[in-house]
Amino acid sequence: WCVSCRKLQHTTFAEADVQAALSNVILLQADVTEENAPARSLLRRFDLIGPPAILFFGPEQQERMAYRIVGYLDGKTFLDQFRKMMR
Repeated sequence: WCVSCRKLQHTTFAEADVQAALSNVILLQADVTEENAPARSLLRRFDLIGPPAILFFGPEQQERMAYRIVGYLDGKTFLDQFRKMMR
């Protein structure tokens, strides 16, 4: 994983408030740090330059683009963004 991905994992996603907010959410992680065809394909599919990126999808299986997060966010900032998306 990239440095920012690890930081998200060990700080933001380790916070109790963040874990509680995400308790009913399906989380998927894709490691695209290796330079290979599947990683490039996934990055192209979602128009990303590289990790980290957090994409939110609704029940209709469409990305909620307005709430996409690219880069590191601390727990409070992440929760603010997540709560806006859930409204």
